[in-house]
Amino acid sequence: MELLALFGDFTVRTVAIGAALVGAVAGVLGSFALLRQQSLLGDTLSHAALPGICLGFLIAGSRRLEPILAGALVSGALAALLVLLLTRTTRIKTDAALGVSLSLFFAFGTVLLTYLQRHAGAAQAGLDAFLFGQAAALVPRDLVVLAVVGGGSLLVVVLGWKELKVTTFDADFARSLGRPVVLIEFVLTVLIALAVVIGLQLVGVILMVALVIAPAAAARQWARRLEGMVVLAAVFGAASGVVGALVSASFRGLSTGPVIVLVASAFVVVSLLLAPERGVVWQLVHALAQRRSLRAHRVLVDLYRLAQDHADLDYASEQGMLDAYFGGPTGHVLRRLERRGLVSRAQHMPEEGTHWVLTGDGRQQARELLTPFGERDAAVGGGTP
Repeated sequence: MELLALFGDFTVRTVAIGAALVGAVAGVLGSFALLRQQSLLGDTLSHAALPGICLGFLIAGSRRLEPILAGALVSGALAALLVLLLTRTTRIKTDAALGVSLSLFFAFGTVLLTYLQRHAGAAQAGLDAFLFGQAAALVPRDLVVLAVVGGGSLLVVVLGWKELKVTTFDADFARSLGRPVVLIEFVLTVLIALAVVIGLQLVGVILMVALVIAPAAAARQWARRLEGMVVLAAVFGAASGVVGALVSASFRGLSTGPVIVLVASAFVVVSLLLAPERGVVWQLVHALAQRRSLRAHRVLVDLYRLAQDHADLDYASEQGMLDAYFGGPTGHVLRRLERRGLVSRAQHMPEEGTHWVLTGDGRQQARELLTPFGERDAAVGGGTP
């Protein structure tokens, strides 16, 4: 209730709405970056935005968000173009080209930032906050910019959904269909750059890549289709922004950007642990169930083979002998098989210890388990097959 009460504060509400917008857009566009195995591209674009931020400030002469975001977008586009040139015209691999571009542009941006801090006077105060973000500086006018840029990006995704989808999963197939793959990939890169630059003031240059990738990585664990993954990534991104903004507002001294990234990372951890089929916990439970099933199958087959060896389908096997034959205690396995109606206790020799005999269903299942291995029934008697 205390967190919800924080919405009454104008600044907190502004930051929370801005964080939700940025998180949702970053989640949607980050899904394509993740599936295209371009997570490092987001890191490169976020770091490459720093010189654009500085140049946007120099041109505008103020810390207005519009020119700074425009400069960051141009700088990021140039960094992406440099990666393309390096990979197409040299023998440098993509990961190395991304590293070169990231280092070059971030170093240039650091130099520009240092120069501005020494020569630009009071107007540049707080410009270095773009390194780690300064969510408290958001104003309603900034929300309009974020909504317009983010909404435009999402509109492009909706209008070009089929082309983006087929290019993301199989660029060669898209090319064979006559799709302009190079143009589509360029549009995707620009969209990812937009997702990066609109979050710079909120999360910062260094941490923005986490907000682009983390919601998508969390959604990937739950979704089987791209549509579901994109929607979930938007939900996780928006939730990370809102929760992070509220948590940081409730504790004095906590920076909003890092808290948002931590919340997004928590979504990833929970998803990795609990997501059905892909989650670690689910896989452990599934593996344990398979192990128990395998032990039950082995005991069932051992009972059937013992009956074959004694030429009697109703042969009652003593539990101690089964323990030795199986190589370990079998009581808990036999009781599970009994509850399933596959074995029963032999009642005619209680003084000699517990004996077990296969039921008709048990014999049938044992035969089915042995059939894939090419084993045939031995000639046995003493019971109905």
